[in-house]
Amino acid sequence: MREATRESDRGVGRRVSRIAAAFARARDEGRAAFIAYLTAGDPSPDATVALARALERAGADVLELGVPFSDPIADGPVMQRAATRALSAGTTLAGVFAMARRIREETALALVLFSYVNPILRYGVEAAARAARGAGLDGVLLTDVPPEEAEAVHPRWRAAGLDTILLVSPTSSAARMADAARLSSGFLYVVSRPGTTGERDRLPEDLPETVRRAKRAARKLPVAIGFGISTPATAFAAASLADGVVVGSALVHEAERGGEEREARVERLARDLVAACRRPRRTAR
Repeated sequence: MREATRESDRGVGRRVSRIAAAFARARDEGRAAFIAYLTAGDPSPDATVALARALERAGADVLELGVPFSDPIADGPVMQRAATRALSAGTTLAGVFAMARRIREETALALVLFSYVNPILRYGVEAAARAARGAGLDGVLLTDVPPEEAEAVHPRWRAAGLDTILLVSPTSSAARMADAARLSSGFLYVVSRPGTTGERDRLPEDLPETVRRAKRAARKLPVAIGFGISTPATAFAAASLADGVVVGSALVHEAERGGEEREARVERLARDLVAACRRPRRTAR
């Protein structure tokens, strides 16, 4: 297990979040940070914790722990099936916090709570922020909270010591990207294409320009690309553009197909994706 990277956990110095430390470590190693996604509770809490351990063994830096939701409007078929399985197994937000606590005890992954806002509102924003911090989570990403509405909820997450991560997309204006970056810490998440999540075999042609605009808005804040990255080739292409690469549907689909072999299959795919995030060394002339 990698050494935990919060300075405050050791009781000295100014707090540096695990998310910031993960990006710094990846940069120092000449690669993009690898950010994996799992739907919490799919197919069970024990399986989720075991898959988190497999992802760390494969070299993942950050884990987005998805809260299953009954109306996942931004999710494609793979994620919808995963949410249905998790909800059928009785997964609740309190259960997700319990899984996060176990993952924090067993790994050094930076952990992001990935959720639609409704489960958070039902739980209570302040209570959810306290529970997330107590469970060892490091950040939160609310997929359906735009910058215009973020100031109503994000200060409570910040007060609990959590990073807040917002989404931008190819259709985001420069002003909206600037607002999202101003309200973000940890990293700024670039959605590679409009529409729902899902596996793709190539990235959009306009993605380099979208990332350039996002980087201008983000300034020193790391930028990560997600949605549609599912193969080493697409991961390599994304890593050449951004500081982080997010993969969700491909890993969830591999777990779904894997049955009793799900851990080995997810670990194998994740290793290939992590390797693809390494940038070629530049040779001196």
